[in-house]
Amino acid sequence: MKLFASFCLLTVATLSLASVQAEEKSATPSNHFAAQDVFNLEYARDPQISPNGRDIVYVRTSMDIMTDKARGNLWTIEADGQRHRPLNSGRNSYSSPRWSPSADRLAYVSSQEGSSQIYLRWMDSGQTALLTNVSESPSNISWSPDGQWLAFTMRVPATSEALADAPAKPKGAKWAPPVTLIDSLVYRADGAGFLEAGYEHVFFMPADGGTPRQISNGNFNHNGPLSWTPDSQRVLFSANRRTDWEYHPRDENLFIVDIASGTLTQLTDRDGPDVDAQVSPDGKRIAFVGFDDKNLGHQISQLYVMNIDGSGTKTLSKSLDRSVMSPRWSGNKRIFFQYEDQGIGKLASTNLNGVITEHAVQLGGTTLGRPYTSGSYSVARNGQFAFTLNSPSHPADIASGKRSSVKRLTHLNDDLFSHKRLANVESIWWKSSFDQRDIQGWLATPPNFDPTKKYPFILEIHGGPYAAYGPNFSAEVQRFAAEGYVVLYANPRGSTSYGGKFASLINYAYPGNDYDDLMSGVDAVLGKGYVDAKQLFVTGGSGGGVLSAWIIGKTDRFAAAVVAKPVINMTSFVLTADAVNYFSRYWFKGYPWEAQEEYWRRSPLSLVGNVKTPTMLLTGEADYRTPISESEQFYIALKLRKVDSALLRVPEASHSIAARPSNLIAKVDNILAWFEKYRTQSAKQEKD
Repeated sequence: MKLFASFCLLTVATLSLASVQAEEKSATPSNHFAAQDVFNLEYARDPQISPNGRDIVYVRTSMDIMTDKARGNLWTIEADGQRHRPLNSGRNSYSSPRWSPSADRLAYVSSQEGSSQIYLRWMDSGQTALLTNVSESPSNISWSPDGQWLAFTMRVPATSEALADAPAKPKGAKWAPPVTLIDSLVYRADGAGFLEAGYEHVFFMPADGGTPRQISNGNFNHNGPLSWTPDSQRVLFSANRRTDWEYHPRDENLFIVDIASGTLTQLTDRDGPDVDAQVSPDGKRIAFVGFDDKNLGHQISQLYVMNIDGSGTKTLSKSLDRSVMSPRWSGNKRIFFQYEDQGIGKLASTNLNGVITEHAVQLGGTTLGRPYTSGSYSVARNGQFAFTLNSPSHPADIASGKRSSVKRLTHLNDDLFSHKRLANVESIWWKSSFDQRDIQGWLATPPNFDPTKKYPFILEIHGGPYAAYGPNFSAEVQRFAAEGYVVLYANPRGSTSYGGKFASLINYAYPGNDYDDLMSGVDAVLGKGYVDAKQLFVTGGSGGGVLSAWIIGKTDRFAAAVVAKPVINMTSFVLTADAVNYFSRYWFKGYPWEAQEEYWRRSPLSLVGNVKTPTMLLTGEADYRTPISESEQFYIALKLRKVDSALLRVPEASHSIAARPSNLIAKVDNILAWFEKYRTQSAKQEKD
């Protein structure tokens, strides 16, 4: 066993050395995006425009090279772009800024004194006060309309009795840690680890400080956002209060609670989620999103409006065929919302008759690693809005607008990018060889690109699988391109932002014909004439790891592959993933013991006997979404077949490997090192 452990450590060390050697060999020009530049990136998130539409506060996120973590400071800027300045900055992190109704105060969350607490800042004087002294982290802060109260959600620990009493330990004895009894269906969560017993509840407190009072009850989770009625007497939220809620993860309904009496009233009742609810300023209506659950992997979330008592529900987004998110009122007759269309984040609004107006595009830029759709916005009473704006050449900045007039207000990365040459990214469409369906992707070409030359090629595949890439900034894509690769990333069938039918094409059929979509994209790029067909590489993470492993089980055309945080065996995945109640219910027609043939048919492990492609597996050791045991199964299977392979374990990393800057750098460097090894071999064989 010691010999085996030493071998694994040697493998990781060798890869790290290969990474350094590859970087030295590549000699990335100083004006290209390099590994260390990751620590210099900044991006904006959670922009909050003041109720009067004059000022914007946002979280300015930067990378602390000494702690290897992202750090958020609060900055303000006027809606016309003037007076850009920090509210608080330094090594402490600040988040969740929320304006008071009169814009004279700002509530926010900070852990500057050791644990997450709510603070209050008076905007005229800059004075601050610590409002809470709670043992759990508060979230979903919401001001009452009269400015007198703050509501928030917070976890309340639950008691957990031991099954057996341990004998008394002698004084001074050093025994093993006590055993832990688990009796819940969902007992761990990616990024959080093993869960202690407890439930999320709603609290409220005076806005000038005091003891928080819990106003929800029961062994259920109560979720934000929280929305007050205009009289500041009731709070609206969503919750799944079924007795068997663990087995029905989507069945959230809307509730309203009277803060004086604690009376709880249920407003919706259907199979499916009703969430993200907001009361109109006049208190007559509620806007929310949801759908009737048909047990599909993905369904379109519609925008609804109903009367304050839960009657008269009306759908406002039937014509859109895109999932709606984050509805917010601007006045009593217009509702803003965001959605994604063909990989692009958009901001729109509708009147109460469902007539939709588009206001802004390119919302996103808050996921630095890969080019996923993302972003957020807020809107003032007068219709002035603020949002996170991004492009392939920069992460999220702050932009503001009214109606269809938009202005970019910040340029957070100009100090870095002003002397860098980045990859050019352009949209590309092709027909799938399976059914001639239109498929979209984006092609990134290296700086100093010359179409008369031949370049190595990387196919990078998104996860989800119900997710979407788009023309968004990606540190990983920029790094690949800076090292001389042409990169294709795509939205094959199953991707969101192309309508409900397109996403549902992989229902009970994933992985499947998404393979044909991706291979057709590779052929389309090869047809352009500047990619070396003998230097094709493939990688992807999570759902993209599934498809990467599936691809090399179906074809030998790739010189090497990196399969990141994949699912390899659908049976073991469904029984060990953190969201077991979701995956077993919505991805398959039965449990593994009821439909084992289907589980095996959709497992990349079933194709491992075909694999000849040199393959590296890459997963975080604390990944509970696609546990590292999935990667280990594939690695051992490849080793038993004597396929050139390696396993790269990322210590302490969850499914979000890129959450720490150094892990993002290590991930990309080792992918490049693995590809460089076979890129060099391919070039040598071609020469011979």
